[in-house]
Amino acid sequence: MKKDVEKEKQLAAKEAVKYIKNNTIIGLGTGSTVYYAIVEIAELVKNGLKIKAVPTSNATQKLADSLGIPIIDINTIDKIDTTIDGADEFNKDLMLIKGGGGALLREKIVASMTTEEIIIADSSKKVEKLGKFKLPIEVIPFASKYVQSKIKELNGNGKIRFAQNLPFVTDEGNYIIDVDFGFIENPVELSHKLNEIEGVVGHGLFINLTKTVIMGNDNEIITFKK
Repeated sequence: MKKDVEKEKQLAAKEAVKYIKNNTIIGLGTGSTVYYAIVEIAELVKNGLKIKAVPTSNATQKLADSLGIPIIDINTIDKIDTTIDGADEFNKDLMLIKGGGGALLREKIVASMTTEEIIIADSSKKVEKLGKFKLPIEVIPFASKYVQSKIKELNGNGKIRFAQNLPFVTDEGNYIIDVDFGFIENPVELSHKLNEIEGVVGHGLFINLTKTVIMGNDNEIITFKK
């Protein structure tokens, strides 16, 4: 029987918003799963919840603005209390691959500032090993060819992401290289090696940034804690 992925996303989103407390600063992730959470948060705001939100993309900011969620500039705060975001993959250690939506750099900055990072996902996102989903790596355009050569040295096969026959450009004005590393045996080691490449401004391996993943699975909710 085919799973209802959208229903699973909605279930996870509804559960995640229960973690949001009054008079806090929250991070709003990017993507199709987080969309449901943002809609739920907007309803809570209408009903009196007092929060300020930091969006992880221009698209999320536009959605939040349209729904009446108050936005705050990230450079005016020191920390974020709770962030709700999605993932392209997660494993049993709650390591993630993110960046399918192209917002990985802002998402990682927001996650790094967050006390309680909550990832919401449908059941297709849970994997034994990371790597079936290609790893997004955000690079400055000037260094894109150089970075691709260094990725090859790490046994990765990377291509610049295109949209409408032009290189996809992130909200920060960078390119994304989607890289096939095969199944990633040691995500921590690969993360360190990618961080050492000049021109890489961020990559989609999120290590030790979340302690909670809420997953919809058919009609139930499964919460993974680290």
